[in-house]
Amino acid sequence: MGSAAELAAAVLMMLGYPGLMAAALVPSAPAFAAAAAVTYLADLYLHRKGSRLIGLLSKVRAGLSTRFLVRELLLILLLARLDLSQEPVFYAAIACFTVFFGLQAPHGALITLIDKRRQMPVVTRNVDLASRLAIPDAPPRLLLSRATVKMLHLDLAAVVGLLVCAFSDSGSGSVTVLPGYVGIAVTLGLGALYVLALVPHLRAKRLPPKAGKVLGTVSAWLREYRPQTVLYFSGSDDSAYQVNMWLETLEQMEARPLVILRERVILERMAPTSVPVICVPGGVHLMNMDLSMVRVALYCANVGKNIHLLRVPTMKHVFIGHGDSDKVASVNPFSKVYDEVWTAGRAGRDRYAIADVGIRDEDIVEVGRPQLAPILASDGIPTDPRGGAADGHCPTILYAPTWEGWDDSPGNTSLLLAGENIVRRLVEAEPPVRVVYKPHPFTGMRNAKAGAAHRRIIALIKKAAAQRAADSRFTADPAAQAQAKAELTRLKARLDGLSLAFDERADEAVTSRDGIVDLRKHQEAARLRAAWNEAYWRSFPSFEHRVVAGAEPRLYDCFNASEAMVSDISSVVSDFIASGKPYAVTDSAELGTEEFKRQNTAVRAAVILGNGAAELDQLLDAVRDPAGDPLAKDRKELKEYLLGPDEPTSLQRFDTAVADLALKAEARNVGLGSLAGAAVGGADGPPDDEAELAKGVTTA
Repeated sequence: MGSAAELAAAVLMMLGYPGLMAAALVPSAPAFAAAAAVTYLADLYLHRKGSRLIGLLSKVRAGLSTRFLVRELLLILLLARLDLSQEPVFYAAIACFTVFFGLQAPHGALITLIDKRRQMPVVTRNVDLASRLAIPDAPPRLLLSRATVKMLHLDLAAVVGLLVCAFSDSGSGSVTVLPGYVGIAVTLGLGALYVLALVPHLRAKRLPPKAGKVLGTVSAWLREYRPQTVLYFSGSDDSAYQVNMWLETLEQMEARPLVILRERVILERMAPTSVPVICVPGGVHLMNMDLSMVRVALYCANVGKNIHLLRVPTMKHVFIGHGDSDKVASVNPFSKVYDEVWTAGRAGRDRYAIADVGIRDEDIVEVGRPQLAPILASDGIPTDPRGGAADGHCPTILYAPTWEGWDDSPGNTSLLLAGENIVRRLVEAEPPVRVVYKPHPFTGMRNAKAGAAHRRIIALIKKAAAQRAADSRFTADPAAQAQAKAELTRLKARLDGLSLAFDERADEAVTSRDGIVDLRKHQEAARLRAAWNEAYWRSFPSFEHRVVAGAEPRLYDCFNASEAMVSDISSVVSDFIASGKPYAVTDSAELGTEEFKRQNTAVRAAVILGNGAAELDQLLDAVRDPAGDPLAKDRKELKEYLLGPDEPTSLQRFDTAVADLALKAEARNVGLGSLAGAAVGGADGPPDDEAELAKGVTTA
């Protein structure tokens, strides 16, 4: 619903309208002015915050225009109750608000037309349109940004002027009407000027080219760029992460990549990338786009709009998904429509075999998970029996629970029943360890109890950190930490200065024209982020317990800084297995160790924790003595089963799979082309309609 401040503003605003009515009926000009100020300011605050409460007010017929109209009508009532209805300014006020609201229609129509005419049939990133198309600059943001709010607030001049008239009425018949007329003139003048200022921006030279020309230009660019592999994605506004996780892999692959999106909102939420991106909302536009040079199409979600590309027979279609887990979605029968299904390891192949949903074993290819490349494998450094690592640092244990989920299943998160026990046992462990707590960003969003447990865990960690700082066994290096903090500030400033993100205030025509990522800056940003992460871990003592609640450092960075992890059933566990390090998973639903392992492949090499977390000693023993770790062999076997072998690398296997499938697509097209040629030239060939069909699919 929004923050407490937003809720308070909404309550004040809605209470202000009964206050306006009461002040108008009494009548009291000062009270009316105070209530009007409250409604204006609260409304403006909610709009600046982009509060969801604004949308809810519209749904209950208390929208923005209604609120302004009611306030103006109550002002007319106030003037009437003050016996000003015989004054010409009273009728001027009625005429003013009537004309002012009459201006809302052309103003709204012009804004809508400008937005519509400047909307591109395709929106691009990293596609050179500037040298091919004349795309004019957008109208000034002053005209289009929150246009309705700005237009309606022009009534403020008339409202203030008329209130001055109301204040001047002392009951003796002497009324100062000049401020009212001035306010009315200002409101109507500015309203008319606003409408007139929009008209020139509908001229042809200030609008982008028409759809046909834009589509033709993009197709010409495609023929020049000649993409070999397409990542195709369609989804809701909260699913952008599914395509974001593949961007780095696309940047590193050998075949020339292209990303095709179907929703504008996904493009807005995409991470910066050097890969060309084309967003094509219209299915007809996509089907008319020249993709004849593409040989492999990759799909990371099973959605209905996939059919718009699946219909193209000149390319091979592959489902790569957006994760590899035991969820039902990982064995969707819809996957039968693809030429191949790529899984991380043998586990994915077995998953389809067990599910028996019609996916043939020969159509499954194991390619690993290229996204896990940043996760460093365990080096098996022996630890000091006194508790510190060989270099004198405490072993780090990462606690990364997932959030409470959309239902109340006790197996969703360990926070509710086990979280405090886990953290308490870790901070009290002897020999000592360092705890890094990385909560899920959605923690406490749905369940207040989970949020409360999260806050108690933070308090527990901060208290333990303060106690450790005073422990004589641990010594810090303030000079080195100060140097690292200064480096963090410097790196953050350099990252901010790179300005990789496109101007959020620009419209899609301008961002398509100018949306070319500077490759040098893109690479520099990656280097600076790596340096920032390294400096972050040096900016505080290596023994200090830490809460990492923001986006940075990223989860994989926390993996690399830890010797072991405690978590819940989620993709976090599957990803951590790539490190080969010891890990523990909490059986919060109390299924029992054997049933828990039977239902969840990823925990078969884990230490299984009950809600009391008594089994944590097994995990800590494995960290302190890797050579005596009884689950080390199981983890190695599970890693290969889930993710495939370490050599060749996952990216190499991915590239090989793309190349092999591209050859199959090319062989199919060449063979069909030969068939079409024979059909056309041969006396006994197939009927003309079949020959034309064969010819057509080779050039689709």
